[in-house]
Amino acid sequence: MKLLTKSYLLFLAISFSITAQAQSNFEKQGTQAWMKGDFKTAVVQLEKAEAKDPSNINVLKMLGYSYFQNGDFENAIGAYSRLIAQKPSDYSAFYYRGKARLNIANAPKEALNQMRDSFYSSAIKDFSKAMEISGEEDIQILQNRGVAYKDYGIFKSYKAKKSADKNACITLFNSSIADFQKILTMQPLKKDVVSLIDYVKAQIASLK
Repeated sequence: MKLLTKSYLLFLAISFSITAQAQSNFEKQGTQAWMKGDFKTAVVQLEKAEAKDPSNINVLKMLGYSYFQNGDFENAIGAYSRLIAQKPSDYSAFYYRGKARLNIANAPKEALNQMRDSFYSSAIKDFSKAMEISGEEDIQILQNRGVAYKDYGIFKSYKAKKSADKNACITLFNSSIADFQKILTMQPLKKDVVSLIDYVKAQIASLK
């Protein structure tokens, strides 16, 4: 599979060209801004387009991605969730919702501490669902899920004092390594992944 981001953008571009005649003014303006990479303007127009046509899948795709590119991860999650409700077979929606959830989980905000556990586990589920729907082990999805397992394990390790808690962290770390090793079977010389495996193994050693 080609890089998910490139195929995602190509698919959207084709969709836009096919449906251009049927687009509302808001959708047209939002599409134009989106194609130029002006995601702030795109959000303004696409929110209006969604308000007029909440079932428009193309609008939701662009809106979710625009929110994501603007760093508005909470609204990105909302848009992708609405897209998934209408098109549960869209693996890219699960992928980007997972990335948005992982970004929130890793955000340095003390107010999020009580919710990080949920965001990490939900991100992992989204990446797993994206891979299930795509039907193959995509390197980009594997790496993001491996990072999610790693980050979740590190988060839980801060409070891990009992053996059971430490074992739960090690399970997460081992899942992370498993994903990274799958990547190396496809790209043996991927140095960043080799470094990630070494880092995760060091985390496991620190818990023993």
